[in-house]
Amino acid sequence: MGKQLFGTDGIRGLAGEYPLDEATVFSAGQALGELAAGQSSQLQVLIGMDTRESGPRLAQLLAGGLDRAGVPARFAGVITTPGIAYLTQHGPFLAGVMISASHNGYRDNGIKVFAHSGFKLPDLQEERIEQRIAELSGGAAPYSRELREDPALADLYLDHLAACLAAPPPGLRAVVDCANGSASRIAPRLFQRLGVEAEIMGDQPNGRNINLDCGSLHLDRLRLRVLEAGAGLGIAFDGDADRALFVSAGGREINGDAVLWMAARHLGLPVVVTTTMANLGLEKALAEKGVEVVRTDVGDKYVLEEMLRRDAELGGEQSGHIIFRRQATTGDGLLTALKVLEILSATGRTVDELTADLPVYPQTLRNVPVRARVPFAEVPAVEAGIEACRQALAGRGRVIVRYSGTELLARVMVEAENPDNVQRHGDRLEGLIREHLGA
Repeated sequence: MGKQLFGTDGIRGLAGEYPLDEATVFSAGQALGELAAGQSSQLQVLIGMDTRESGPRLAQLLAGGLDRAGVPARFAGVITTPGIAYLTQHGPFLAGVMISASHNGYRDNGIKVFAHSGFKLPDLQEERIEQRIAELSGGAAPYSRELREDPALADLYLDHLAACLAAPPPGLRAVVDCANGSASRIAPRLFQRLGVEAEIMGDQPNGRNINLDCGSLHLDRLRLRVLEAGAGLGIAFDGDADRALFVSAGGREINGDAVLWMAARHLGLPVVVTTTMANLGLEKALAEKGVEVVRTDVGDKYVLEEMLRRDAELGGEQSGHIIFRRQATTGDGLLTALKVLEILSATGRTVDELTADLPVYPQTLRNVPVRARVPFAEVPAVEAGIEACRQALAGRGRVIVRYSGTELLARVMVEAENPDNVQRHGDRLEGLIREHLGA
């Protein structure tokens, strides 16, 4: 039986509604606590959250469930997802939980679970937690536990990040968009400590403005400010700061593909792991440099699994999840920003210069709301349309149609040498999905 609650990035949904209703969240805490208690006598679980207004209540319910299982919780407060992963790995914790819905709006929230290794739980353990949650359904009433934030935890993560950059590029001015999320607390402290001249924006969270017209999914304000201020770089995080995108001094978007291109050459690596969504131009450019590109399904979890199999140091996604495996066990937007600054410092060049020779095939990505994740093979018109587009672009482009693992969306990616083909096939597939599956 496959997983029903856990998607590609934990449990995700509308706060207060199943599966993030009080009873299910409490049961998730109890189930995790029982799993932890059965594996080790080191009974302590770390909890952190982003800035959504629903975060504190969900944290208290999780702590209540852990309490019922006899497992104490320690609270990091507002922190980044990679911060939880790092602290779980290097602290006295059997597991870590991050309460966040990443780049989604404030009404959504989620539960991401990390093992003591710092890696996300394997599928088998997620299935065991789901089974136990189902068994606990309709049981004793849930209760919450008050949590007291321990600021020393964020300080430990800050120390780790600060050690990852020897010196920033001299004279660089940056504009940093914290998405009114997890980076709001730690990014200003980090850049100040490292001596980076940084103008901070998106650092006034109110519980409802996380990712709202800011951050890595909304680069327009950052781009405008970079150009107005004559800054050398713009840096944008998402809500839980596990990804980062950039804006060059010339106003160009520097996405995850471009970061992989810069980092692979700078580090002299033989292999890079990325996903099916990476631009074909990246694969061809790296191949010309003797770098093997390995593709996985979408999701940094799957990228990391392949990196571990191949002992690869670098992997990531076009969306800005970049994994530097020697320093982190998951995508880390703050670490990615520091690595980009390191490359600029070492080369004395700008990101515009460092990415000028990266070819980019025209590409479109459409997000189409759907009623349910019905397998495309069960919808003949959609399946036939996908196959027809693939045949039309054979050897000259790619078509990828998949469902989001965290939202009721069908994602349509079309890539081709000819931009007219990209537009035409993208329109066709979006129309078919809206007609037969649309919400």
